[in-house]
Amino acid sequence: MFTIYPAIDLKNGQVVRLHQGRADATTVYGNDPAAGARRWAEQGAQWLHVVDLDGAFGGEPRNWESVRTILGTVQIPVQLGGGLRTRQQIADALAMGVKRVVVGTKACESPDFISTLVKEFGDQIAVGIDARDGFVAVKGWVEKTALAAVEFATQISRLGVRTIIFTDIATDGTLTGPNFKAVTAVCTAVDCNVIASGGVAVAADVQQLRDLARAQANLAGVIIGKALYDGRVDLPSVL
Repeated sequence: MFTIYPAIDLKNGQVVRLHQGRADATTVYGNDPAAGARRWAEQGAQWLHVVDLDGAFGGEPRNWESVRTILGTVQIPVQLGGGLRTRQQIADALAMGVKRVVVGTKACESPDFISTLVKEFGDQIAVGIDARDGFVAVKGWVEKTALAAVEFATQISRLGVRTIIFTDIATDGTLTGPNFKAVTAVCTAVDCNVIASGGVAVAADVQQLRDLARAQANLAGVIIGKALYDGRVDLPSVL
């Protein structure tokens, strides 16, 4: 099943979008995250993708209250990422009602940590792989590592992770279209499910990813942000 995930990025309690992951290139789309969540749920979304940007940049969750309001407003499952770097933070998020947590920086720093999490929490653990020029970027996309994204995806898949969220930073928030080549490379390299993120501008981009999913059966969905908020993609239509 190919799932479309509307994105709700949180910064200082507001719903925002960044351009290529830059904190200094922020567009604010609202001050009520719960209202945004309700909007997408009412339009038929089956999942929501929520990111605590303050947590991603700061290293620990900063928008718990906003996440709680979202969870209390919608009945559909929510996956949450951003600053989740300890076992306790992850357990707290799941106890709060988050269906799946996304670990990024900590996964890169300690694959053993991810292995332990998967043994304890199973499918509720996803790993976010954010790539810049083909290499993994961490700590809110600020630091680029020497680790190739495809190589890292392969390592993570072997640890038993069932879901990878692959973001091409160069396309994120740019409305220039997904990096289909990079998405294909990651899907080919791993056995687990892959959710694509970054660059969706029009409905045709979503259709092209759906077409790709016919060849790459583990391409499980796409995260859409700016294109939805700017009205370039109509959620009910692409659903």
